[in-house]
Amino acid sequence: MTTATTTGLTTVVTRVRDRAARTPDAVALRAKDFGIWREVTWSQYWAQAELVGHALLALGVDPGDRVAIHSENRREWLYADIGAVAVRAITVGLYPTNPASEVAYLLSHSGARVLIAEDQEQVDKALAVLDALPELERIVYLEPRGIRHRYDNPKLLSWDDFLALGAEHRDQHPDAVARRMREVEPDDVMTLIYTSGTTGPPKGAMLTVRNVEFAVQSLVEGGGFTDPPPSPADITLSYLPLCHVAERIFTTWFSASAGVQVHFAESIETVQANLREVQPTILFGVPRIWEKVLAAITISSSSATWLKRATTRFWLRVADGLGEQLVRNGGRHTFATRLKYGVGWLFCFRALKARIGMRHVRYASSGAAPISPQVLRFFMGIGVPMHEVYGMTENSAVATGNRPGRVKVGTVGEPHPGVELRIADDGEIQTRHAGVFAGYWRDDDATRRAMTPDGWLRTGDVGEWVDGTHVRITDRMKDIIITAGGKNVAPSEVENALKTSPYIKEAIVLGDQRPYLVALIGIEYDTVGHWARQRRITYTTYRDLAEKDEVRELVQGIVTKVNEQFASVEQVKKFRMLPKELDHEDGELTATQKVKRSALAKVFGELVDDMYLGGRG
Repeated sequence: MTTATTTGLTTVVTRVRDRAARTPDAVALRAKDFGIWREVTWSQYWAQAELVGHALLALGVDPGDRVAIHSENRREWLYADIGAVAVRAITVGLYPTNPASEVAYLLSHSGARVLIAEDQEQVDKALAVLDALPELERIVYLEPRGIRHRYDNPKLLSWDDFLALGAEHRDQHPDAVARRMREVEPDDVMTLIYTSGTTGPPKGAMLTVRNVEFAVQSLVEGGGFTDPPPSPADITLSYLPLCHVAERIFTTWFSASAGVQVHFAESIETVQANLREVQPTILFGVPRIWEKVLAAITISSSSATWLKRATTRFWLRVADGLGEQLVRNGGRHTFATRLKYGVGWLFCFRALKARIGMRHVRYASSGAAPISPQVLRFFMGIGVPMHEVYGMTENSAVATGNRPGRVKVGTVGEPHPGVELRIADDGEIQTRHAGVFAGYWRDDDATRRAMTPDGWLRTGDVGEWVDGTHVRITDRMKDIIITAGGKNVAPSEVENALKTSPYIKEAIVLGDQRPYLVALIGIEYDTVGHWARQRRITYTTYRDLAEKDEVRELVQGIVTKVNEQFASVEQVKKFRMLPKELDHEDGELTATQKVKRSALAKVFGELVDDMYLGGRG
């Protein structure tokens, strides 16, 4: 391992290098190989990242060149990311679910010179669009199965051969990576993080060294999230796509700055099992994850024996009461609630939390999309300290967060230290701080539209102050519905209330320029399927189940109950069941599972129009 001086500009890369020098044998990463968790020490982590840097230099990568990574979460993702940034290249993450057409757009738009692809599936996508990628010079593949002896393309290079190239370069130029690291500037672009593209082609947000350092200092070292701040004793599970800014924080930046031990989930399908194995202390999830865990608890408890069902239901009612009291008290326990929880922990909560992989969680958060307050209250009640947080790619995910002991459920918390936040006359939330991005890659017009004339970032979110300290987001500006009667309605509040039910997975409320609101509703297939089997309702497919009269009556009951929470103009007057599960590859969802409303309005236009024919009947 080549050791550089520890002076100069502090970056995520120097943090990894310096931690490797201070605690070389401490565990940095864990991942499963053939069912066994394998450890990577800090010295091994840095040695691999530095080797990647040398390999990129051997391929002729210059400062500012783009290196794309198309892979599930794994050790090599971090090696490639840190190694590329070490030689002042710019990393570009692709979602594993990106179809070939999106791969072509992202690689072409970013002008990537090198692509690090996980396996045959991702290599095939790149090869299928290679003619449209004149700037792409090399495709480095991590998994050789199905590639090594089948493909004959001079641009292909195996990971082992890539590292061998790096080792040869290191032997010839041992200080080359260190020299590049010493030349780094605060305004160097570290990464392009492409937005989800709900309303058009994804845009590449440029995050600089300065941006990322502000995020690290604010969220990690400054205790912007956890109290006390994270440390080497903390454990995380990496499972959300690493090309998303939130997972980059909790996997790469937390680890580099605080020495947090990262465990890589085997796949998104095994997250629940991996959580039980790892039992993390810090856990971040998008709302869909928390809703899915809650749905799984509902199924599990209803399948138990009569005695276990009765016991679980009793203690979950206790948890609901505890959750209400914690919500009223900012997330802080009183003597009475602590005593009550202690008894519940002995009889139910300890086993329940262990089963869902959250027995040791000391800090849990939800972000990236709105979440129902009822979901937060549930987890708080069973002893998972939940905090809703807020940020976006364009401000390095640094905006607001609910702090331990000062939680206001229904808000996204207080501005972090060093963050200026204002709510404009039209209700838009705007931020200004050192983490605000350098602009959109190759899109000056979009960059200008993203900023106000006086230098504030337009978030596109509508919000309001609560008690003068916390921020409440009411919706996205582009999603606000103005009915034919001129009433403004925030659809996300109604949608989140509907999705609180374990039986509803998707709820898309529509009604812009229409006389009343309607909804497209997608069922939670596993939960509703279990419900149907208990009632001896036979079905074959998702569509068959969704079209059952009994299921429609189930959903109607949920809609009716939710409508009671809202004024008449905000109530859903009609709904139709989605005939299929929404899918990224069909263009209905973004890679981050956000609904593309305009696409759905077209795809299911007949269903929507049908709800407005003949009035409200």
